[in-house]
Amino acid sequence: MPVTPPICDFGWPAPAFSLPAIDGRKVSLCDVKGEKGTLVMFICNHCPYVLAVMDRIIRDAKELQTLGVGVVAISANDATAYPADSFENMQKMAEERQFPFPYLYDESQEVARAYDAACTPDFFGFDAQGGLQYRGRLDASTKQAGPDDLRRDLFEAMKQVALTGKGPQEQIPSMGCSIKWKES
Repeated sequence: MPVTPPICDFGWPAPAFSLPAIDGRKVSLCDVKGEKGTLVMFICNHCPYVLAVMDRIIRDAKELQTLGVGVVAISANDATAYPADSFENMQKMAEERQFPFPYLYDESQEVARAYDAACTPDFFGFDAQGGLQYRGRLDASTKQAGPDDLRRDLFEAMKQVALTGKGPQEQIPSMGCSIKWKES
């Protein structure tokens, strides 16, 4: 059953993090922060919602980076229960797809909890000062990519943040598979 995250809490401060990247580095929020804003995405390797739009995520990330928006992706799924989401498989996917952004592993799931991430994909768009301005969908795609001419909600919202510092008042939540939490 698909999960939808809560609506945008404008101005909510981005929680700091320092996580291992697939290239062996430790990457922090400060390392990825963009001059005009920052996009933090919670994704994973196995979710059909993510896989359906991965090419669009990559396209939008590249274009947002040219506008001064920093971009990072984080996987927080329980890789023991979902081996497709293992660190090794994250490395393979990022290499195959040529991710233009760091792909980080939140093995403890502490960062996902700090962000209150609900699903994959879950997008958090912050302004240059680190205040939340967007918590919405990539576009109207679901488990299948929609038509190529769909409105690019995430891209348009983050472009607006880059240009004005403010996200759109009207936002449609993302939809996807739930974060695969470890059993306590």
